[in-house]
Amino acid sequence: MLVELDEARSVALGVLGNVGTPQVHAELQAEVLLEAELRGLPSHGLLRLPRIVERVRNGVADPRATGRHAWRGEALLDVDGEGGFGPVVACAAIEPVRKRAKRLGVAVAAIRNSGHLGAIGWYAEEIARGGQLAIVLSTSEALVHPWGGRKAMIGTNPIAIGVPVEPEPFVLDMATGVISMGKVHDYANRGQPLEPGWALDAEGNPTTDAAAARDGAIAPFGDAKGYGLALGFELLVASLTASALGTDVTGTLDSTFPATKGDVIVVLEPHGRSASALSAYLDAVRACPPIREGEAVTVPGDRSRQRRARNLARGLEIPDAIWSRLRDLADSSLES
Repeated sequence: MLVELDEARSVALGVLGNVGTPQVHAELQAEVLLEAELRGLPSHGLLRLPRIVERVRNGVADPRATGRHAWRGEALLDVDGEGGFGPVVACAAIEPVRKRAKRLGVAVAAIRNSGHLGAIGWYAEEIARGGQLAIVLSTSEALVHPWGGRKAMIGTNPIAIGVPVEPEPFVLDMATGVISMGKVHDYANRGQPLEPGWALDAEGNPTTDAAAARDGAIAPFGDAKGYGLALGFELLVASLTASALGTDVTGTLDSTFPATKGDVIVVLEPHGRSASALSAYLDAVRACPPIREGEAVTVPGDRSRQRRARNLARGLEIPDAIWSRLRDLADSSLES
């Protein structure tokens, strides 16, 4: 069903308020989820909200926490998220890191014990809008099978890059799995089949059944290349954050275990080509003659902004079952 953005925001804030979330934290968490919906990423949108509620009620997430900070040297901020919501902890860390990067040229936040960030391109874009460069890495539960393997052993381990250009930042946001597990859940909720080659079932056999893939494994994108990047990111993040690895990671797809993944946010001060020069280059890329007549070349971020504009005008398409669940949660009390 189509839901107006303001109504969806009101319901999301009601859901979060009913589990004792401070207003400012609720607004930030809701914004990250709603932006994912607007940009056509329902896998990182409102379907995540009931699990956030369950995690709070089960005592493995703290809606009030912002994280405990300690500088490990001049440029590396160590963050214990203390079980807080991912967007709240990350944004609390980004503020001092951005200030430090202004002075030093680069600064890094290494975050552990914090909830799911959502679509990490949101953070890269926010940093780039402020005139700085961003690299954001995160790990996840073991959801991806190694290249040539039949069992999930590696996270989807996304990367986002944000660069200030005009009129809108350049933002690349991609996982190292061919799809996210959130997308698998979204397809299952909608009763849609997966594309061949996207996933394996619990026995390690190829499947297009999204429900079966939820208990199986996602393929790495680009075969050995995506597999190699996934491993590299997992090792890098774990080394910086003291977070868990592979099958020991919990807490973004379940409601009962602490979040043991890690997040790394790198902020850099630009010193080179101007934003206008970078924009001119991107426009030249867009002007490249297309392979298919009538299908213009785009750069990362173009299509998501087009989807955002369309969804702002028409409303958010939310599955009936998810919307009904959210309405029930918004009407419930903290004690329910």
